[in-house]
Amino acid sequence: MKPFLKDDLITLRALEPEDIDLLYEWENSEDNWTVSQTISPFSKHVLALYIKDSDKDIYAAKQLRLMISPNVGKSVGAIDLFDFDPINQRVGIGILIHNKKDRSKGYATSALNLMVRYCFEKLGIHQIYANILTGNEASLKLFSKAGFQLTGTKKEWIRDEGIWKDEHLMQLWRKEM
Repeated sequence: MKPFLKDDLITLRALEPEDIDLLYEWENSEDNWTVSQTISPFSKHVLALYIKDSDKDIYAAKQLRLMISPNVGKSVGAIDLFDFDPINQRVGIGILIHNKKDRSKGYATSALNLMVRYCFEKLGIHQIYANILTGNEASLKLFSKAGFQLTGTKKEWIRDEGIWKDEHLMQLWRKEM
């Protein structure tokens, strides 16, 4: 049987205590704050509690974060499921490849494809959605390539350094068998 969270390029794995330094760097990078809706830094203590609490399953926590780990080398990013709604069978998804040098190597594509399969086949999700700033061409291309459709634009949705930005809603539905 084909593994759900591993392919020839990457493994999606659970958070480990050893990930705290990476999470601390990523979560406190102001470059990521606009898309993550963060407004202040995280302490290592708060992140340690988050890692400790990450043992709850998605049904209890309503979210899931997995590390994107190349099969050779250290973790390059994370993929998140959020707003898990088992009644309406939908979930939001977000992805981060932190360092620019690790982008355009297929990690995000592999992670997204693995997570979509996991959502549809293991969690029984009907639809997955992503919120993407209108100027984020790389993410728009990534999600489009994975089959997500642009279904709407939220006007002046995100305020970034005093400037209002639009955000696209992209959705992917499971094909019924």
